[in-house]
Amino acid sequence: MSTTHAPPAPASAPSRPTAAIVLAAAAVLVQMVFPFTDGGTLALTAASVVLLAGAALAHALTSYGARTAGALLLVAGGGGWVAEVAGVHTGVPFGDYSYSGTLGLELGGVPALVPLAWVMMAWPALHVARLVTSGRAAWVTVAVGAWALTAWDVFLDPQMVDAGHWTWANPHPHLPGVDGIPLTNFAGWLVVSMLMMAVLHALVPRGPVPALPVAVYLWTYFSSVLAHAVFFGRPPVALVGAVVMGVVAVPAAVRWARAR
Repeated sequence: MSTTHAPPAPASAPSRPTAAIVLAAAAVLVQMVFPFTDGGTLALTAASVVLLAGAALAHALTSYGARTAGALLLVAGGGGWVAEVAGVHTGVPFGDYSYSGTLGLELGGVPALVPLAWVMMAWPALHVARLVTSGRAAWVTVAVGAWALTAWDVFLDPQMVDAGHWTWANPHPHLPGVDGIPLTNFAGWLVVSMLMMAVLHALVPRGPVPALPVAVYLWTYFSSVLAHAVFFGRPPVALVGAVVMGVVAVPAAVRWARAR
């Protein structure tokens, strides 16, 4: 008597990240309004952060699964919140600064939008680092990812300080052309980002680099250069940011274009 066995079911492929694409596209549309509002309003800022953080989490969920999405939220969101709470209460690791209460709901003295901002850019930073350092040792990817995430703050911090969302007690010394933001801030970002990238690189499955996070990073780079140079009246920030963030963004753009 013979028996037959059904063939094993094929492994399920990741879902198409449609929701993540829609959220990211909506965020781009929101950000395109910023130049016409003298740097953005609270509503636009909140919408941009929430949409891009949502896009990152949705992409992690549909491309890698719930465990990876949870890790992103815990490591980038939770880790960023812990670092910011320590920063506003002790001055470590970023320097002595304070929030002005203009960014809405706060948790432990930190606006709820802030840990979401860590989520929204940690995900793209990880993937552009993997793209640029393909085949290299893990520590190289972690270092590049930390630089990629920190470099974004060269654009972010001047915009938020000018908008009055936070202030620095002692903004010296600072990067040339980036007045009002102390070097201690970027040193702290590098330390926090290094830890964040190390954990995420270890936890997020490796494979072909997905297009969406890379596209978000490159959009953030090119749009930030344009906005600061033309619309926000900060050409020195545009120049310095173009160089600092371009260390990762330009090679990523070249590799991405060749791959596609």
